[in-house]
Amino acid sequence: MASLSSPSTKATAVQAGRIRVLKEGSQPLGKGPVVYWMFRDQRVKDNWALIHAVDQANKANVPVAVAFNLFDQFLGAKARQLGFMLKGLRQLQTSIEDNLQIPFCLFQGEAEETIPKFLEECGASLLVTDFSPLRQIRKCKDEICKRVSDSVTIHEVDAHNIVPMWVASDKLEYSARTIRGKIIKLLPEYLIDFPMLQPPNKKWDARNQVIDWDSLIADVSRKGAEVPEIEWCEPGETAAMEVLMGNKDGFLTKRLKNYSTDRNIPLKPKALSCLSPYLHFGQISAQRCALEARGFRKLYPQAVDTYLEELIVRRELSDNFCYYQPHYDSLQGAWEWARKTLMDHASDKREHIYTMEQLEKAQTADPLWNASQLEMVHYGKMHGFMRMYWAKKILEWTKGPKEAIEICIYLNDKYELDGRDPSGYVGCMWSICGVHDQGWRERPIFGKIRYMNYAGCKRKFDVDGYIAYVKRLVGEIKKRKAESQLSQKTKQLRK
Repeated sequence: MASLSSPSTKATAVQAGRIRVLKEGSQPLGKGPVVYWMFRDQRVKDNWALIHAVDQANKANVPVAVAFNLFDQFLGAKARQLGFMLKGLRQLQTSIEDNLQIPFCLFQGEAEETIPKFLEECGASLLVTDFSPLRQIRKCKDEICKRVSDSVTIHEVDAHNIVPMWVASDKLEYSARTIRGKIIKLLPEYLIDFPMLQPPNKKWDARNQVIDWDSLIADVSRKGAEVPEIEWCEPGETAAMEVLMGNKDGFLTKRLKNYSTDRNIPLKPKALSCLSPYLHFGQISAQRCALEARGFRKLYPQAVDTYLEELIVRRELSDNFCYYQPHYDSLQGAWEWARKTLMDHASDKREHIYTMEQLEKAQTADPLWNASQLEMVHYGKMHGFMRMYWAKKILEWTKGPKEAIEICIYLNDKYELDGRDPSGYVGCMWSICGVHDQGWRERPIFGKIRYMNYAGCKRKFDVDGYIAYVKRLVGEIKKRKAESQLSQKTKQLRK
């Protein structure tokens, strides 16, 4: 349904290749306002979709508004993910209304109903959306295209990837090796500075919506209480930039130099960028991270090159996989060689078979695996190296590869702050189904899928030190939680 044609307008502030026309309206732009339906890129700064919406509104001399739809249950997100998102959006509303005089409208329910209804009410001529490769969002967009008036045009802008997903490649890529050259070739064209965003020429007449953020956040905290919010990661654009560039503990300013050597050592979590929650919720642009990182290349060439490989090539490969492979989260999405080898070994004898409940509660015979699971459950983030070991053990300890991938994705999406993300799905699929990997020496259960074990981890890092670190971390979190509950009870008794 989506055409690869660019909008038929004069020169735009956004490169034409970054914009796709999902629906060509029958009326020329300018008969009504522009609405940006924000979903994946939840930020004011460095947002190509917002830049395009304002640019089109100014060209037509019409106002612009941002609409956000809060899905009741998006892929099982709990208080941890929704609380973080809502607190970021609360800041975003203040920023966009105060600095750009653009109204922020929040809707609840099904976007297939709320967005077309809003477009009809305000008489919009153009809907701008940001891009997500996930099937639920694509299906929702297809439905919106059907439901909106034929007079409305719909543009989709890839504001998440540096090289737009559809420009980087028009097919499912086999591995990082096959997509890397295509992306690198296009970086000079797409890895550019963002234009300065000014308030739109024409103001929206309607009064700004009053949003009771406190009640919304309290509501998601109550409903999703089984996975509570975390404290270590402060939400919002300002906090994201602080993590990237801060004078105190910024990734590029203070922690970058050891990235290439230390990023795979679970006992050195600060060696990682710690930006994945912000990138997932679009509270920071990957393009901004890459632009800033390039400025440090002379100082730390190896660290910057390693980081840009992860940030650009690997992240964008994940979007490619989820867009061109409809079965991106199941055994059906594995390459044929991997599916065959996994099925050949599906009935191999396992030393342990654990239920979903045992795995979720970290009740296995492997203290290293238990520690990684507890780190994720309580801290909301498992170290990247441990995610690989964690997922591969799930393959080893469940009835077969189909169940393994289901459990792996369920736990990842439920507890990781950056769950429900293309990078998360591809991480699970790489570990269990060999996606973007190659075949290795054949062995029981795994077949030709890459194998990892406890002894290998022990050779790589201080396993006992990591287990002790997680034990301390979880103990501190539980202690703070108990103190917080006690202080809340004391307050209630005093009332």
